[in-house]
This record gives sequence, structure tokens and C-alpha cells, in this order.
Amino acid sequence: MSNKATLEINGEKHEFPLIVGTENEIGIDIKALRSVTGGVTTIDPGYKNTGSCESAITFLNGEEGVLRYRGYAIEDLAEKADFLEVAYLLIFGELPTQDQLNKFHSDIKKHSVVDDDIKKIIDAFPKTAHPMGVLASLTSALTAFNPSSVNVDSEEDMYNAIVRILGKFPVLVAWTMRKKQGLPLNYGSEDLGYVENILKMMFEKPNKAYEQNEILINALDKLLILHADHEQNCSTSTVRIVGSSHAGLFASLSAGISALWGPLHGGANQAVLEMLEAIKEDGGDTKKYMAKAKDKEDPFRLMGFGHRVYKNFDPRAKIIKKAADDVLGDLGVEDPVLDIAKGLAQEALSDDYFVKRKLYPNVDFYSGIIYRAMGIPVEMFTVMFALGRLPGWIAQWREMRLRKEPIGRPRQIYIGENHREFKSINQR
Repeated sequence: MSNKATLEINGEKHEFPLIVGTENEIGIDIKALRSVTGGVTTIDPGYKNTGSCESAITFLNGEEGVLRYRGYAIEDLAEKADFLEVAYLLIFGELPTQDQLNKFHSDIKKHSVVDDDIKKIIDAFPKTAHPMGVLASLTSALTAFNPSSVNVDSEEDMYNAIVRILGKFPVLVAWTMRKKQGLPLNYGSEDLGYVENILKMMFEKPNKAYEQNEILINALDKLLILHADHEQNCSTSTVRIVGSSHAGLFASLSAGISALWGPLHGGANQAVLEMLEAIKEDGGDTKKYMAKAKDKEDPFRLMGFGHRVYKNFDPRAKIIKKAADDVLGDLGVEDPVLDIAKGLAQEALSDDYFVKRKLYPNVDFYSGIIYRAMGIPVEMFTVMFALGRLPGWIAQWREMRLRKEPIGRPRQIYIGENHREFKSINQR
């Protein structure tokens, strides 16, 4: 195969080098396109065919349902590693030794206390505020309490910034939920693991001791691992492009949270539960809604089935389905909404229309079921997504800064008015 691509414009041929990734992905390097063609650019709305960077973090093959972090299959990581191990892997490139993991966890715990003035910021939000808006604001506010910029040429500075946000972010997540529920703002325990502390901070009641549930710990650990990174999606690209201006880590993460908020991205699992609630309010007839989903003339869309990237089964859904079954079985939750969810999943997996089109339940479908069963409010679902995605965002920001990537500056094709003469106001 030639190592160049030829582009012909107005009878002139121009050659551009091909870049081949370690998984044999091929990209055309068009950095010199405008200079060699006298200003020609490309147009690619949504950047569906445009690579914004070279990255060594996550490999995704949507056609074959493959997801790997730093070369490790998501199936192996979800089964054999915990969330902190995966976070370390994504950020630093290798799985930690026991000593490295112990130090990582210890350093994170040292930074798991938030400045008390943050509580004043939370108190300023009404209970009606959406948790994602609160979380984005609080993450950005951390910059005020840690004003020095990160020296990316110092491994120590970079490491300290990373463990600081990994320590404080779960506190912000828990406080965001507890504020909405009118519960006192609390902290975790030195004796607990990272995921155990998340659950304790979220669910501990002021009048009784919190008891850990191993099935819930395992389910949340897996959910966080499965959401930890997903290549150059909307929020990750946002973190990288904001960071490319040399904005700090906390500011870049806050921008990523805002990007994740949208229903076409991180809000998908919330949309699943809202759909299930609507079906319940309409009588709970799953067959009726399956028929509506298959009717091209009907505007109804079945949320949580199929995936924008995966053209086969979402590999994360296969893993988390078992955790969903375990959680529902252990908690013994009687909930008509969850019964509707199970009914839809069973029908979709056996319905020819869905099977032929590979419209299987995805990770958003099962994560929504688990979060509801655990007692997490639906408006907190996207916040939980952000909690899982945190190490991926950090890894992508760190990689972008260490590679000294240029500031992001997309081009455009102008389609507005040509030059016009200005008219004074009495002539318009």
C-alpha cells in the first residue's frame, strides 16, 4: 500500500502522508492542506471523519465491539481490576504495582478534604438546580482554592494535581446529591476504599451507621470502569481543546462536565429512565412501545438501545448486564419501572426487527437500571457518569499537554453575506 494519499483540486495533484496506527487505522495527514493548496480546507460537521489527535490511551472498534484501555480488554479490566487500578492505568500508561497503588490511594485520601468555603457555594444553589450544573460550577470553583497553575514539565506538579482532583471530586459528587436531598454534607473514612467511600458519602444517614453492600460496591466499581474513557467523544474532545489553550486541569474538567451534560452524550441514561417513567404512566404496555419504536412514522424512539459508535453489541453492556441482575436480585426491589425495563430488554433481544439491526440494550440502559435500584435520583445519573469518566479526562488532558499539542482552532466555510456598504440608521 502506498504511504501517501493524492488529492486533485482544479487539475492540480497534491500528496499527503498517511499515518498508520498500531491497530492499522489509517489517517490522512492534512496539516499542510491549506498551505499547499492556497487556502483549501475540509468540511466535516461533527468531525465524524476527522482525527483531532494521535492518542495512546483508548482503542475502540465499533464494528467489532472492541474497547481497550492502554491495550487491555475492557472485559479483563472489569473482571480483574478495580477502579483505582484502571484510573492509574489510563493516566500513567501501565497497571500499578501494589506499592504504586497503595501510594496512589494514600495520596488521593490526603486530598479528600474540600475547603469549607465550598459549602457556601453549594448553599447558594437552590435545590431545584440540576446536579450537573452544580458539579461543573464546583469543579471550576476548585481553581480559586488552588490558584497556582500546573507546571506540566514537572512530574511532581502533574501528579499532585491529579491526586488532588481524584480526592476531591467524589466529595463534590456526594455533596451535590446530598444538597438536593437536604442531607448534611459529610466525608468518607480513612479505612475505606475509593468506591466504598463514594457509596458511604452518598448514602450515609445522620442517624444511623452506614452498612456496606458488596454487590453494590462491585456494581459501582464496574460501572465506573466501563465509563472511564471512550476515545475522542464530545466531552473528552472538549477537555482536550480547552486544555490546548493551556487552561488548567480543573477548568478543562469543568468544561468536559458541561459537554457531558447533554442528552445526546452523558444524559442518555437519564433519558432511558424518563422514557421508562413515561411508559409506566401510559399503562406499562411494553409491546405497544416496541411497535411504536418499529413504526417509521412514529416519532417515538427507544432510548438505551443501539449505539452511535458500536455497530454490534456494546461490549460494556455485556459486562454490566450481570451486575444489573445481581443488584436487582440482591436488593429485591419491587419497582414497576424496573419491571418495564426488564421486559423491554427481553423483547428486544428476541425480536427479529431489533436483532437484525443489532439494536441491543447498551451500557446506558443497564447503568440507569442499576442507579435507580441503588436509590440514586435520576438527575444524578449523568453526575455518576462524570465520576467514572474523570480518570479518562485527566489522562487525555495530561497526554495532550505532554505532547505539546497546538491550540485547537477549527476552520469553517463561510456562507454569509458578501461585503456590504454600511448604511446610516435613517437610510435603513
